[in-house]
Amino acid sequence: MTESPARQAILRHFVTSAFAHHKPSRVAVAVSGGGDSMALLCVMAEWAKSEKIPLFAVTVNHGLRDEAAHEAAFVAETCQRLQVNHTTLDWTGWQGEGNLQDAARRARYDLMAEWSKGLGISQIALAHTCDDQAETFFMRLARASGIDGLTGMQRRRTDQGITWVRPFLMAARDDLRSYLRDIHQPWIDDPTNDDERFDRIKARRAMEALAPLGVDADVVGRVMDHLAQVRTALDYASHDHALECMRMDHGDLIVDRRRFAEAAPEITRRLMSSALRWIASADYGPRGLALQEFISSALRGRDATLHGVRLIAGTEQFRLTREYDAVRDTTSAAVDLWDNRWRVKNNENQSLVIRALGEDGLAQVAERPPNAPPRPALMSSPALFDGPTLVASPILGLGSHEIVLDVGKDDVFTTLLCH
Repeated sequence: MTESPARQAILRHFVTSAFAHHKPSRVAVAVSGGGDSMALLCVMAEWAKSEKIPLFAVTVNHGLRDEAAHEAAFVAETCQRLQVNHTTLDWTGWQGEGNLQDAARRARYDLMAEWSKGLGISQIALAHTCDDQAETFFMRLARASGIDGLTGMQRRRTDQGITWVRPFLMAARDDLRSYLRDIHQPWIDDPTNDDERFDRIKARRAMEALAPLGVDADVVGRVMDHLAQVRTALDYASHDHALECMRMDHGDLIVDRRRFAEAAPEITRRLMSSALRWIASADYGPRGLALQEFISSALRGRDATLHGVRLIAGTEQFRLTREYDAVRDTTSAAVDLWDNRWRVKNNENQSLVIRALGEDGLAQVAERPPNAPPRPALMSSPALFDGPTLVASPILGLGSHEIVLDVGKDDVFTTLLCH
């Protein structure tokens, strides 16, 4: 079969463009052995060689199918031929409960993030295509998702300190397979890609049924791009409104009720969801009726809790703080991150632990400062202990140790622009 220079040039352009303004010193590519990821591996191997950038490939073996080990070995053999360093990561965490696909996806990203950090890699390329994007649109449409959900996957997204890059998000699945045929590179089809028990496969079948109407991946992609522009405008409006009505205080958020209420309902919803997600250090913010009821409580001056966050009402403003019950039993060594947010600065004492101040910590405070936050906010605030003895409570100005928000964590205002 004759190789198509034009097709290869287009795919090479996608990769080059993805890293044009963020050229890495070294980069990784996630490879499962399927057609999409094998195409990305081959194109990136050529690109990395010409750019003189070390390329690493990683495969996650979830151990859920007998064929998985063979697929990982197949990727390793291909990488050896391409002179790409390859690693297989094994996941053994499935306990047979909950959503398997979601658990496997989370584990896959966690394993790859930890692996890449150990190698000094800050960017990992993923092989999602415009077909994946369109399927995601229909899956989220079925869940009545809003603007954020319907804009689909981002070309670049930073999470867990890693930038996840999708160079082929505008490439068609069929084109990638044609490219592989051009270069005589085999791939392995996952049998679950035809299993209609999965929502993604149902979405794929729905797209096939809509094709006669002209609704294909390209059309859906253009609609999603339009929605993405709307989302960007909303993000900036939410960011600007946050600067007008919100301030940070020891990891809590103090919100001016009147100014908060002046924005359009969609802006207040986005702002509150982002605030709760930031305080709870959660992957996603709350949605739906629960979020609307929480906003209603804020506007009416009523206390409430949601998503591991407590709302403490005041006369003219309200405070959003961590809910004590959400962190009551969370304890970390002073050298580790606590509640995914807090870190002890310049600590050399290995025996100290960081946990919520709690009742026992408050009982050891002789006198609180006049400007101390409300009791619920104090209870859930990070404090340093040596056994049962309180060593430091930054929120109360006690002790010489600093407990600071993790230096790698964006503030709430930044998250409004990069979620």
